[in-house]
Parts: sequence; structure tokens; C-alpha cells
Amino acid sequence: MRLTCGPYGFAVPGSAGDLAVDLYSQPRAQNRASAGEAVRSRIISSRLRCDGRAWDLLSIALSVVTADLAALRSVSPDGWTREFELDIAVDDQVFWNEHAGALADALAFLTTDRWTLRFHHGGMVAPVPAVPQRPSQDSIVLLSGGLDSLVGVIDLADAGHSPLAVSQIVRGNAGTQREFAAHIGGGLNHLQLSHAAHLPGPRETSQRTRSLIFIAFGVLAATALACYGDATSVPLYLCENGFIAVNPPLTGSRIGSLSTRTAHPEFLGRLQQVLDAAGLRVRITNPYATCTKGEMLLQCTEQSLLRALAATSTSCGRFQRFAYRHCGRCVPCQVRRAAFLAWDVPDTTNYVYEPLGRRGNDYSGFDDVRSVAVALATARRAGVQSWTRNALASSFIDNHPQLLAMIERGVAELRNLHRACGVR
Repeated sequence: MRLTCGPYGFAVPGSAGDLAVDLYSQPRAQNRASAGEAVRSRIISSRLRCDGRAWDLLSIALSVVTADLAALRSVSPDGWTREFELDIAVDDQVFWNEHAGALADALAFLTTDRWTLRFHHGGMVAPVPAVPQRPSQDSIVLLSGGLDSLVGVIDLADAGHSPLAVSQIVRGNAGTQREFAAHIGGGLNHLQLSHAAHLPGPRETSQRTRSLIFIAFGVLAATALACYGDATSVPLYLCENGFIAVNPPLTGSRIGSLSTRTAHPEFLGRLQQVLDAAGLRVRITNPYATCTKGEMLLQCTEQSLLRALAATSTSCGRFQRFAYRHCGRCVPCQVRRAAFLAWDVPDTTNYVYEPLGRRGNDYSGFDDVRSVAVALATARRAGVQSWTRNALASSFIDNHPQLLAMIERGVAELRNLHRACGVR
């Protein structure tokens, strides 16, 4: 699929058959796509002055997420892998063309697709407010409304940090994000942003690029902080339990389609290299890379606050599909339920499918439950190291023993959940 992405009027030779993506505006015709108008408006209204290359990174991320949504995997030759060619307007075309290969490699790892990126002059120039606001926070924390990000924000605030919370608005979750920001650390400065991608046709639902746009929002906000202006490297905290971050494929059939890599150490490492080359002084940090989800809950430094808010967080991969309820049976829901069990705190989440071990027509479609059960059996028989296959085979991983031990503990949490639920 070919896309031409830039401000309205941007074009490249031979692009007549491409999907045109109007960045930072509404689509100008029914057959065009768009993304980013809401972000630009929010940053301008907040009088934030952000780095030019951070805006370029956002333009790239907006283009990529629009492509990800526009190309249906079901029509690809193998039912999954897609091929993309993107022509993207940026302000610094020379730099981004020099690093197009590195970005394409990071995207290929993230989405298991094939990417070709070409950059052209004509992108949006970073807006400069007359009287810029320079937020005084010392870091950025990505606040999704999920349980892991909730723990992360609580721990950061309790440790004396003053992070600026950045959220990617997701339908059904925006209110939860605001509630968390309001209740933690005496009330956090909170920036909610949305890519608001508009497409002229149907949408792909797999959304493998969601972490790229989320991180791009965080990088943009980081460059607006006063401490960034003082030439300080700004931590960008992406808080994700290590088991889901590595997300070893449960079975051989789930290597591509059902094993997301949104916070995998290799993707984060590849993206960090691009940020460093761009001179963007933002350091992506996952403080929980060697922790299971249950350990995150057990070790959270403000237990009373976590107990009050945990059940209102969102973990489900099918949250919107089930009318903003947790399904209870997808892999993220199983990891969540196993974590509550390890925490030994009653889980009052309203699950659609509560008893995982029940048999019957209503419970016959539990592919994720069966896949976890198969994985547990394989790990017991062959050992966790063999079961993880190549999930830890990366030059960006330098703590392999710690990650392998964490995965073993994560497997134990899931095994205890299946035992408690009578899954056979």
C-alpha cells in the first residue's frame, strides 16, 4: 500500500494512486485520510514550544498509524503481512532519509510488516508561541489508563518525582486517565492527546503501531519541559510489566498475529537509537522490565491508593468490543487476573467471562485460554527457556538471565490462575 502524507497540498511525482493523508488538518475530500489536527491544536492552545525534530517524529508516527489502520491484513497474501511505501513530508528531510532504514527496521519488528519510508521537504514547521509555557515537571510518564501505567505513576509520585502525564485518548478510557491523574501525587499535570486518524474506508483492528504514536506524543511533550531546555536528558517512563513487554508467543501459530511487541526491549532499543541520532534528549525507560504484573502490584509503594483504583483500570484487548467491559479471557485479561491472584486482593473487575474453566457453547471460543494452557504445558515439559523460543534473541537485550527468570515467574502466575479456575 502506498501513502502520501503531509500538509494539504503536499504531493510527490507519481502519487496519483496513493492514499493521500492530510496531516494536522481534516481531510479535504472523501477519498483522503487525515490525522493530527487535534494534537496540533492542543499543543498550540497549551503554548508549548517543542523541538522541530520531535514534530517530524510525530508526523512520521501519524503517517505510520494511519497506514496501519488503512491496510486490512485479511487481504494480504498470507492473511497478515502487509507491504507499505510511505512518502512523508518533514521539515528536516536530509536527516530522516539518512535514518529511514533504521526506522523501517524498527517498524518491521513492531508490526511484522515490510516498510519503505521516503522523506520530502514540505512538512509542518514547529509552531512557536509568542509566550511559551515551560512546564516544570522533571519527566514524562505515559498514562494509558491501564493497570501497569497506574502502578508506574503511583510509584513515581511516591518517590518524589513530578512527572507530566501524557495520555493517548482511547474511546472509553479518557475518563479513567483523568481520574488517575487527579488522584495521584496531589493531582498531576496531564496532557491528553489523540491522533484522531480519519480514513475513507474500513479500519484494520490489530493496531500494532499504537505504542509508536504514544511514545511520539511523549517525546513531543518532553521537549517542551523546562528541564529539556536546560540541556537535561528527560526520562520518558513507559511502564509495562516485563512478561507482556517481551510477550513470548504462546504457541507456534501466534508468533506474528497474536504476539504484540509494543514495549519489547528490541523495539524500544531501536527507537532509542533514532532519538539519540536526532539529538532528542529523551530516554525511554521501563522501570518494570524485569517484573511480572503480580510483582508490580505487590511492590507498589502506595498500596491503599492502588487498592482504591486498580479495579477501574483497563487491561482488556477487547475492551471496546465488549461495550467497555473486560472480556476476562484474552491474554491481557488472564495476565491481569493472575496478577490480582498473586497480589491476594479481591478482583472486583466486571468480567464478561468470569469462570475460565467452564465448558459449554458460550465458552467454546476460548482460543486464548487454550493457548495459555498449551503454553503452560509446553513450558512444564520443555522448560521455559525452550518455550520462549527467540523472544529474547536480541542484541538490544543485555539482561537475558533476569528476563528469563521473570518469564518463569510470569508463567507461574498464569499457572496458578488456571489451577484456581479449574482450566484443564
